[in-house]
Amino acid sequence: MNFAAEPTDILQRARDIRLLLLDVDGVLTAGELFLSDSGEEIKAFSTLDGQGIKLLQGAGVQVGILSGRRSTLLTRRAENLGISLVIQGREDKHTALLELCSAQGLSPAAIAYVGDDLPDIRVMKAVHLAFAVPNAHASVKQVAHACTSLGGGHGAVREVCDFILQAQDRYDAALAPYL
Repeated sequence: MNFAAEPTDILQRARDIRLLLLDVDGVLTAGELFLSDSGEEIKAFSTLDGQGIKLLQGAGVQVGILSGRRSTLLTRRAENLGISLVIQGREDKHTALLELCSAQGLSPAAIAYVGDDLPDIRVMKAVHLAFAVPNAHASVKQVAHACTSLGGGHGAVREVCDFILQAQDRYDAALAPYL
């Protein structure tokens, strides 16, 4: 992971995280949209990311999705991962974030976000800890506290999940059942 700020500051921020919010296209996926002639949408999700999400949830950190697009595939993927906090079709992600905070009784100081493009910038500026992926737009990388080494749809979310677990001293316990 590449840090835009002091690593110790970012570790401290990660210790405070109670909710990890994720963009979808370009973060949970590589950002490519495959459409069939019949209009069927196909997306590829990383199983590494899925395992990381499950580990983080098992450690008590909630995971949610905030997407500007609507997708039946995303709904299914979220259900498979046990993610109940799914906000879709909200191009104004900042307003959606504020509504989410109000409804969940959360402060942005308890939230981390992973984004890759312009609609993510205001959310990234509002939350306590913001991550970008390497293929993110340059303006997104400028506001991120850190940038993952792995690309969107290729383990970037797993990298963030592992980082938060390590910062909260929960990584070894999360992995223990598998060792």
